[in-house]
Amino acid sequence: MPSTIRLLGFLLLLLPLLAQAKREGELEEGFVNPGQIDHPSWFKNSFLDLSEDVAEAAEAGKRLMLYFYQDGCPYCKKLIEDNFRQQDIVETTRRHFDAIAINMWGDREVTDLEGNSMSEKEFARQMRVQFTPTLLFLDENGKEVLRINGYYPPHKFRIALEFVAGKHEKEGPFREFLAQRAPEPASGKLHIEPGYLKPPYRFNDILRFGKPLLVLFEQKRCKACDELHQDIFRRPETRKLLDRFNIAVLDSWSDTPLVTPDGRRTKARDWAGELDIKYTPSMVFFDETGKEVFRTEGYLRAFHVQSALDYVASGAYRKQPEFQRYIEGRADALREKGIEVDLWK
Repeated sequence: MPSTIRLLGFLLLLLPLLAQAKREGELEEGFVNPGQIDHPSWFKNSFLDLSEDVAEAAEAGKRLMLYFYQDGCPYCKKLIEDNFRQQDIVETTRRHFDAIAINMWGDREVTDLEGNSMSEKEFARQMRVQFTPTLLFLDENGKEVLRINGYYPPHKFRIALEFVAGKHEKEGPFREFLAQRAPEPASGKLHIEPGYLKPPYRFNDILRFGKPLLVLFEQKRCKACDELHQDIFRRPETRKLLDRFNIAVLDSWSDTPLVTPDGRRTKARDWAGELDIKYTPSMVFFDETGKEVFRTEGYLRAFHVQSALDYVASGAYRKQPEFQRYIEGRADALREKGIEVDLWK
């Protein structure tokens, strides 16, 4: 009998650990949380003195690629396992870049380009990293050439590497370079649903209605835009969140006239250029005063799209400036209610 009691006691102690392991590492229908992700062995083992890293890369005829990650990030897992396991991507990256991984929650010491020392997490905060993966490409002088906030699938990621490696920033913005080189099968239409805003677009007037504004920058040939509207936006939980916004869909390359939230007359393509819209679909959020408060500009599945909508609609961005911390709290709150959180569903 005593041994049975001891066994039952041990099992009771083990149950919380099993539940935690399930949340953190179990792979179901894709994955919930991939846990720690090993980086490619060819990434540079850096002391994180960025001035030295820039100089060493330049001396070797390369540029610097800073990769911000976090353990448990499914989009980081896709970058490492999908993109960086394709031979041509690996060869291009190794030939033209020194790649350095930075943990956005890490404690290693980083010396930035101005000589200031801080932890990885402080540096990530200074660089306003809100998504993982975030990639910063720096030129021979340490100037940012391209920033990718979020995951790009392989065909678009190749183009980003080509843009920076070939020093094409001298010829024009990345958004134009990408648009010229990334045709893909898609519906060929914009998805403007009933209840969305219609022309003429006077966004300065719309902001008086008491709802925040969501502007979706898209294009007609955009597979990810089709997925966003035909799948994620049709889910009941997403629709409830969308009802809390004034929503407009703009073709990023059109000459559609509009008035910006701050009252300027322009065209959709020019406004997209001013906002440096590189990826479609990009969701750009404005508060009731016309100020941009948040944006997403990489490939996202439903949980992260819904979290972005909730982050702005609830006003949480005013109290929690770090979107990743907000996501963690939201996921925990949903699990406590018995709701499954699958980051890749």
